[in-house]
Parts: sequence; structure tokens; C-alpha cells
Amino acid sequence: MALMVSVSGIRGIFGIDLNPENLSQYAAAFGTWTKGGKIVVGRDSRVTGELCERVVVSALQSVGCDVVTLGIVPTPTVAMGVLKHKAKGGIILSASHNPAEWNALKLLNGKSEFLDADQGAEVMTIAAKRKIAYKDYRHIGDVTEDDQILDDHIDKILSLPYINTDIIKRKDFTVVVDAVNGAGSQTVPRLLNKLGVRNVNCINCTPNGLFPHNPEPIPEHLTQICDKVKETKADIGIVVDPDVDRLALVMNNGQLMGEEYTLALATQFMMNNKPGSCATNLSSSNVTKDIAKSFGQTCYQAAVGEINVVKEMQKHDAVIGGEGNGGVINPDLHYGRDALVGIAMTLQYLAEKNTDLVTFRKSLPDYHIIKRKKPLEGLDPDAVLEALKLRYQDKNPVTTDGLKLFFDEGWVHIRKSNTEPIVRIYAEARDADNAEALAKRVMDQIGG
Repeated sequence: MALMVSVSGIRGIFGIDLNPENLSQYAAAFGTWTKGGKIVVGRDSRVTGELCERVVVSALQSVGCDVVTLGIVPTPTVAMGVLKHKAKGGIILSASHNPAEWNALKLLNGKSEFLDADQGAEVMTIAAKRKIAYKDYRHIGDVTEDDQILDDHIDKILSLPYINTDIIKRKDFTVVVDAVNGAGSQTVPRLLNKLGVRNVNCINCTPNGLFPHNPEPIPEHLTQICDKVKETKADIGIVVDPDVDRLALVMNNGQLMGEEYTLALATQFMMNNKPGSCATNLSSSNVTKDIAKSFGQTCYQAAVGEINVVKEMQKHDAVIGGEGNGGVINPDLHYGRDALVGIAMTLQYLAEKNTDLVTFRKSLPDYHIIKRKKPLEGLDPDAVLEALKLRYQDKNPVTTDGLKLFFDEGWVHIRKSNTEPIVRIYAEARDADNAEALAKRVMDQIGG
């Protein structure tokens, strides 16, 4: 397997694909691309994180960057750090939902946004051609630490005009948190405390990077928190991935609401408070589109990848956006997926409406989305996509990102993953059987 380089970062299994040599090369290339200046660096709790941080910080210093280290913090907190310090960029050491053996560099520009394809290509060219602007001993960068950034991030969330901690506190929520021993282990409880939530039950909240279950927040990995919500009669269960940019919610009946409905709730909340257009990616559920339409607004769709959604949001001045994997982007805070602001918006909505997640979920159309994947071994993904496009010319194929097909029963989206060596197949319909049948039909035709 080779190192994976995409708009979602530079990812690999540490010691196999990712190592101190290429970490240093890419970090120094990034610092060369920013022409020095201040760079903010944060990481999730992975076992290799501290080692990787030392390599990256030294590489940045070597090209004249002044580095501000944040320690173990959520990815969105690094984005807030870039804004706070008026930095020229940021680096997050996190492989997000990938297993513990993985790590990655995620690169932010001076606007605190992930690099787009053109910016990323410039950094990769510098790295590939070894055109790195190392400095002499008189011009190497300094290192400082910011240990207040997490509180600054939380305070910015609390200062949003539609977040009212008094209303949330009066609701007296009981909450269960599963932070998969990642960067949210102390962060999410601290946020809940500042929101006025006094009854917090934590599981897997030791930030040691030893993930007790697969860190991707999907149903088969989350039976423990579902049982805990039922056991404690909690109002809500909160699940975040290791770097806290994805949010999954467990309803008060102990069942998962579904990642796709996290963005739906955030959209409903914003439409109530600040109506406007929204944006998602092509793999996201139609439920968000339905909510926007009910408010007379448009939901635009972009290629998968956070920066692609951000650009679509900016193009249409969207008030909310994100991805159906539980990633909520609130531009009033910053242009990046942020589970922390998603949590605050969720609790505010439930408190204001005096409702619960089961009731909210029942108020929305019932969509079923199937998410499958196939390893790339033995497959030519480009040839597969072209063959499917020719086969289904009558299904209004969209080729913005891989191939999306529209059937009477629903839609199917087939694309190469940005984060793993796989082809992803998503299918959605109004009932589970049709969604499963659509996914199976395409899976069978892909072969491999």
C-alpha cells in the first residue's frame, strides 16, 4: 500500500507508509509554500502523535516557520488557532476515523480552510522536486505553546447569538459521551460543562490513542454507548471520532439517529434561526435537501471532501453545510467540520423546542442509506466508473466526483476514497430493501 495523498490529507500506516522522513519532507514543503511565517500545529491522541509532532515542528522550524503548538486538541480547534494567531497555516496530525496504526498530515491555509486541489498540488510539487527552502542557523523558527486555545474555541461557540446556556441548563440534560479515547475525551465533557450540562457519563474518554473499538462512528461500532444510553435513561448520546470533526447522536431510546441526520438537525436549527441556502456533498442524504426546500431554500451539492463543500458554501453564501458523515460546518464560527459546535446546536435545538431526538427523527422523511466499499486490489477504478457510466446513460449520470446515478427508487454514488485504498459505494432510497438492492446491483457489476 502506498502513502495516500488527497484533499483529505497525507495518510498512511506509521512505520510502513508514513515515517519521519516523509513527514519531515511534506511539513518542510508546506512551510516553504507558506514562505515561512507562523504555523499552528495540533494533534489527536494517537500513540504516534507526539513523535510525529516533534518531527513536523522541527521540519517547520528548519524552513523558518515560527510554530505554535496546541498539543492534543480537535481538528476544528487547530482551525480556530489559525484564526486566533493570524497564522499563515496549520497542520493537524490526525488520521481522523482511520484505525490507530494510521496517522496523517492535514494542511490548513491562512484562512483556516483545508488546502484545495491547486494549493495541495503546489505543496506536493515542492516536496516531490525537493525544492525546500531550508534556512541557516540565524533564521530558523521559534516554538511557543498555546494552552488556552481549547477554552477560546468553546467560548467562541458560547458567544454565537443563537446559543443560550441558560436555556440548555434549565433542560437538565443527561448525556453519555463516547470519545473513543481521542481528542474529544476531555474536550467534549468540558464543552458540556460550559453549556450547563451537569449529568455527563463518559465512556472511552482517556486520551491515550488506544481506540476501544473501530473509531469510525457507524452503527456496528457503537453498541456500547447505545446500551449505556438505555441503562442511564439518558436524553442523548454523543459520539465523536478521534479528531472531533464528526458527530453521531444516539437517541433517547438507545438507538442511533444516523450520521446523515446530524447535519439534518443542524440544518433545521439554522433554518429556524438564520434561514439561507446550505451545501452538502454528493454522498449525503436527500434529507438535508428536503429540510432546505421546506424553508424555501436551496441545498447545493459538491464533490466529497470538506474543502469542496466549503467552496460551494462560499459560492452561495450558505448559512450551514457539511457532509453526511456527521460533519457540520457552521461558517459563523469557521469554515470547517466541527463536532463541538454541532453538539451545542443540537442541545440548543432540543431545549428550545422542548423535544427529544426520537420526536425530531420521526418528524423527518425516512431515508435509508447503504454504505459499502471494495478494495482497489485487482480493480481499475477509472475503468469501472466509465463502464458504469456507459451502462447507465439513462440515469442522469453526474461525474463531478466519481459517478452518481439516479434511479426511480433512489440514487447510487460510486467513487474512489480520499482516505483509504478503496472504492466507496453509497446508495439511498426511501426504504431499506430498495437501498440494499441498488447497492448490490452496482457492487455486482463492479466485480473485483
